Amino acid sequence: MRKLAVVAFGGNALLRSGQRGTYEEQLANVEQTCECLCNLIKRGYNIVIGHGNGPQVGNVMLQHEAGAKNFGIPSMPMDYCVAETQGSIAYLIEIALRNMFAKNDIYKDVVTIVTQVAVNKMDPKFQNPTKPVGPYYTKEETDRLHNETGAIYREDPKGNGWRKVVASPKPKRINNIKIIKQLVRAGNVVVTVGGGGIPVVEECDYVRGVEAVIDKDLASALCAIQIEADEFYILTDVPKVYINFRKENEQALDTMTIDEAKRYLEEGQFAEGSMAPKVRAGIMFLENGGKECIITEAGQLENPYCGTRIVRG
Repeated sequence: MRKLAVVAFGGNALLRSGQRGTYEEQLANVEQTCECLCNLIKRGYNIVIGHGNGPQVGNVMLQHEAGAKNFGIPSMPMDYCVAETQGSIAYLIEIALRNMFAKNDIYKDVVTIVTQVAVNKMDPKFQNPTKPVGPYYTKEETDRLHNETGAIYREDPKGNGWRKVVASPKPKRINNIKIIKQLVRAGNVVVTVGGGGIPVVEECDYVRGVEAVIDKDLASALCAIQIEADEFYILTDVPKVYINFRKENEQALDTMTIDEAKRYLEEGQFAEGSMAPKVRAGIMFLENGGKECIITEAGQLENPYCGTRIVRG
């Protein structure tokens, strides 16, 4: 049987520092990442792809805001914007994979599932939203918007203005997970949980979207657990995980056990908003049946022993 891996695309797979985020830039970036991904498929893996959407969903919210201000077009809520970017980013991934498959003589179908991810409406993160999203506003504008919508705004520490903040709750369940598992086990490449998934809560038989952002690495880890993947790859912009990063005693890690990873997290070795969530996602995968989590950059995938491997110990 082929091995099963979930691969979480980092932000640089789509948009890189200094780029404007044009269609051409994003497609070129995704094609580079997908060509590297062919190395896994040639080594006998079936794969599921998760991806981030941070810059893209921010741009969509700006577009909605401009439409509302200039043309009276109603802006859409956060869950709708996540769904938009799931579709548009997956479209780029599908094109890139098909192009790279043709180049590498790989014959597979690529299937995208616009994916809802259920969260707990009582998650404490909803009581203290901290994730900034969307455009910047003046204090006067945020006071008016808060009175009109109840949304919470906080001042940007760099002095750029005020931004809306939303919760980042833990993913609890991935809808259509059985279909995802069936499709990938049948040999298809499946793109799912884009941007961490469309955040929804379920009340009896009623589902509703919520203003929230789900961490894409945690959502991808949950997907890997629920489809019983052998390995979980988290692609980022560095070849390995480092301790004492950018210091004189910087050290790249080939492997770390769950206990070591937890200790490094407690020591503050990994930055929040950067490597810390990735390491937590790896721990989550391993503590729930996973065999190995590999954190690396896409260009390293041709090496079977690439990156930093988190293992059970």
